[in-house]
Amino acid sequence: QVHMVESGGGWVQAGGSLRLSCVAPLETFTTYAMGWFRQAPGKEREFVATISWSGDSTVYADSVKGRFTVSRDNAKNTVYLQMDSLKPEDTAVYYCAADPQRNYPLLSVVPGDYNYWGQGTQVTVSS
Repeated sequence: QVHMVESGGGWVQAGGSLRLSCVAPLETFTTYAMGWFRQAPGKEREFVATISWSGDSTVYADSVKGRFTVSRDNAKNTVYLQMDSLKPEDTAVYYCAADPQRNYPLLSVVPGDYNYWGQGTQVTVSS
């Protein structure tokens, strides 16, 4: 059982910023792509961003492109999501997830391709 832990969520006004962190205690962390997903009340979980094991490749959802930045520190087994210019529609529970990249070098936006998940952290953006 892998317990990934997100932190950094909270309340912020529209236009503000938050930085989420996720520690993934995976022995082979550098073999996993790491993704961020979110789920708003009454909606399905949706893809936000993902980053390759090396950090060289990233993919973003159109809704966050240019505002969010995903990064990772392999020495710390940690992935980050910097969220700027936040909007009320960004309000959701944010989850990090690990993908063993069965289709390497392709990066997946599909939740089912991710093996391990964190418990989620709430982000609330007020207008």
